[in-house]
Amino acid sequence: MSYLNHDDAAMTAVLKEARTIAVVGHSDKPHRTSYQIARFLRQAGYHVLLVNPEAKSIDGVHCYAALEDIDVPVDIINVFRRSEFLPEIVSEAIAIRAKVVWAQLGVESETALNRALSAGLAIAMNRCIQVEFVRLDIEHER
Repeated sequence: MSYLNHDDAAMTAVLKEARTIAVVGHSDKPHRTSYQIARFLRQAGYHVLLVNPEAKSIDGVHCYAALEDIDVPVDIINVFRRSEFLPEIVSEAIAIRAKVVWAQLGVESETALNRALSAGLAIAMNRCIQVEFVRLDIEHER
């Protein structure tokens, strides 16, 4: 796959083709960015899975403790964790055969980038999925 940061065409294809997005680090607090972006993604038509080991559910939606607990195919892993956790999350994404790792603003790691690309995963780092969705004028098929 590819490093999406410098490839608008590939980024557009990823956002149009994806159906299921796992949000790692999804907060149970409505004022937090991860909560707000997950809501945006649901409204845009994606099936959003919540990954938070400290919550059983958020707003009545089941939370997974870890990516390995997810039992459905995942297209995008949207990461709201600190940069030092990104290499491990990429390894977990590889293990569950996710297609893309998308690290939010401020989250990046050269190790994670190399690991993802070596495994054939597309990756975006230090990019807000909502900002890119709007900037690229995506029309997601529901």
